[in-house]
Amino acid sequence: MGELYRQIANFLIDRPFKVFVGPFDVRLGPSGAAPDQVDTVVQPDLAVICDRAGLDEHGFQGGPDWVIEVLSPSTAARDQVTKLRYYETHGVKHYWLVHPIEHVVTVYSRPDSTARFGRPQVSETKGQLASGMFDGLSIDWELLPA
Repeated sequence: MGELYRQIANFLIDRPFKVFVGPFDVRLGPSGAAPDQVDTVVQPDLAVICDRAGLDEHGFQGGPDWVIEVLSPSTAARDQVTKLRYYETHGVKHYWLVHPIEHVVTVYSRPDSTARFGRPQVSETKGQLASGMFDGLSIDWELLPA
């Protein structure tokens, strides 16, 4: 995960966007709700946030623009089912599920802010994969530890 973070963070230097690595609280609830009134709090492995308005001392209120989860046996079901539903409902534009053992990445994205996630794209974690989030940002899977 460190290498994914590094590649994204390096690309975002001098840009108004931020990438956060877990543990980082993302509160999914009604817009403007007080932190103690939100009952759905998730901690994505990586979260890219373009609109900083939801950032505060408690983390972020709302759906990040891009979320990456690195699957492990203890989190795979929650990441692939529960969090997928949460992120889709709360406006996440891109949701990546990285399967480190199978060397596969599943990419969910939405064509616009009102649509649901489209059919996921599945590819091997080889070569490079365009982020779909930022022109010019591709993840180089060859730089990640095997």
